[in-house]
Parts: sequence; structure tokens; C-alpha cells
Amino acid sequence: MGAIDLLIHLINFALPAMAVGLALPLLTRLTPMGRLAGSGWRRQASVNLLAGLLVLLAGLWFWGQDGKLLTYVAMVVVCATSQWLMAGAWRR
Repeated sequence: MGAIDLLIHLINFALPAMAVGLALPLLTRLTPMGRLAGSGWRRQASVNLLAGLLVLLAGLWFWGQDGKLLTYVAMVVVCATSQWLMAGAWRR
């Protein structure tokens, strides 16, 4: 595998975490809970991205392959939980 192929594989591996990590803070701003968020959307997106990547790596380690639906479900649950915590919804 060449360097370009490796780069494409890494980008495709991380793309679901990037999409969820960026979409959650931006869509949360449209809800009443989003107005309570103490941190900026960039910090929220980076925390969600890191959490999503960690879940994807754990799924790769556990299953031995990526692309399992259960891994993606776990990534969405973990990212949604971290977004909920960062938005301060637990205080309500």
C-alpha cells in the first residue's frame, strides 16, 4: 500500500467521527440547550471528534475490522453524551 492509499484509508476511517463531531455542536446551537453551552463550538467539536475517534479505534481493536454498525452506534452515543455534558444539560 502506498502513502496515498494509506492517507485515503485513514481519512475514510476518521470521516464518520469528523462528521458527527462537527454536526453535534452546530446542530445543538439550534436548540434551547445550545444557548446554555459554556464552551465554544470549536472546543465541543474537538472533544466530540476525539471521543468519536477513540470509539472507532476501540471498535477496530475489539472487532478486528472497522465499519461495524455497533461501533458507529457506540460512537454516536458517546459523542451525544459528551455533547450533553459540555452543553450543561445535566444541570437542568
